[in-house]
Amino acid sequence: MTDPLIRIAEALERLAPPPAPPADPLAHPAYVWRGHNLSEARAFAPLPLDRLRGVDAQREVLRANFERLAGGHAAQDVLLWGARGTGKSALVKSTIAAVQAKGGRLALVEAATQHLETLPELFALLARADRPFAIFLDDLGFDASGDARALRSLLEGGAEARPANARLVVTSNRRHLVPRDIAEQSSAINPRDSVDDNLALADRFGLSLGFHAIDQDTYIDIVRGYAEAYGLDFDPAEAVNWATRRGSRSGRVAWQYVVDLAGRAGVAL
Repeated sequence: MTDPLIRIAEALERLAPPPAPPADPLAHPAYVWRGHNLSEARAFAPLPLDRLRGVDAQREVLRANFERLAGGHAAQDVLLWGARGTGKSALVKSTIAAVQAKGGRLALVEAATQHLETLPELFALLARADRPFAIFLDDLGFDASGDARALRSLLEGGAEARPANARLVVTSNRRHLVPRDIAEQSSAINPRDSVDDNLALADRFGLSLGFHAIDQDTYIDIVRGYAEAYGLDFDPAEAVNWATRRGSRSGRVAWQYVVDLAGRAGVAL
């Protein structure tokens, strides 16, 4: 007869199994860090870089920075900020894939923004790996000014700053990450000092790339690029009407229109 304590231990292990061993940081093109565990990113297959339209200037600057990082040279931490749906996240992933396609050993590590306090643990893990990493924080923003101080310390000046083989890549809809109205809420004797302190996080990024709302011609060009890639015919007037009904012209809206177009044509994307 099985010992009751053994049965209890086995039952508890089924309810809360031990965490999976961390993925080999040298083996995969992309990873996910959800706090305390590094996992392989499933099906990392970003869009080809030339399919992203309207971001030519940002693309070239970001690619040059990632190529330096991949080559073991000096590279900047990057902040991509601006209007929603303008391709910030897609550009990060597609650019890294393009560098990898040229033989670069650079890997992407997407870290959950709600687990920023675990980044020193991730840094310690990556510092032991003979490989460069871009640590990706997508759609980051702080609702309280104090929340940003930890990230400022990780970028520079802290005891546990990120290792030399890793750079932070952050996307945000806010240029300064902290809303200005929150930054101005302070009892400091000099309010200007308080604002400067709370908006200083963006200054820690050596490379800051802005993404702005696109015009109608650029929107149509984005739709055309997707449509041609999948062999779809489209009506520019219908594409504009689709964006008008959604109150936004962006790469995301263009893709949503192409998905609808493909569905009506019986095409799988």
